Amino acid sequence: MVRRGWKLTAEAVQARARGVRRRVDAGMTTAEYAVGTLAAVAMAVALIAVARSDMVRGALARVIQTALGAGG
Repeated sequence: MVRRGWKLTAEAVQARARGVRRRVDAGMTTAEYAVGTLAAVAMAVALIAVARSDMVRGALARVIQTALGAGG
């Protein structure tokens, strides 16, 4: 009887440990999403800065004019 009670206690401890590990992993996953989101925002800011440059605007205007047949 004592042994059975000990086994149940050990199982309860193991179950608790699994629950704690899951919560720790969930936190790490959230941190990874945060880092990924931050990287995506940084990339978007860089692309916006490049797209606003005069050289890129001129190139895009030439491409659009050529596509519409207005470029000559």
